[in-house]
Amino acid sequence: MDKAPIIIPVDDVVIDLIPRYLENRRGDVQALRAAIAQGDFDTIRRLGHSMKGSGGGYGLEAVTDMGRGLEEAGKAQDGDAAGQWLEKLEDFLERVQVIPE
Repeated sequence: MDKAPIIIPVDDVVIDLIPRYLENRRGDVQALRAAIAQGDFDTIRRLGHSMKGSGGGYGLEAVTDMGRGLEEAGKAQDGDAAGQWLEKLEDFLERVQVIPE
């Protein structure tokens, strides 16, 4: 998998808020990993729904897209799909770098 940085220009208004937002998503990774292992599809759906709603507000459309995928996987009770979306989220969080627009 490509490990090049994902550079995303974001609005100056939110740039200072993004490190905490991303750290919270890293916390979600841990919760999602546990939920997938336990077959807790409601938690997968709920966390995905939250990400879907919040990513765009920070200029992170990729988080919105991954949240949508996780929400749908949770609704469908599809652990394999949830695991794939989790891998994408982890990769994104490892590589993302935000810069001012």
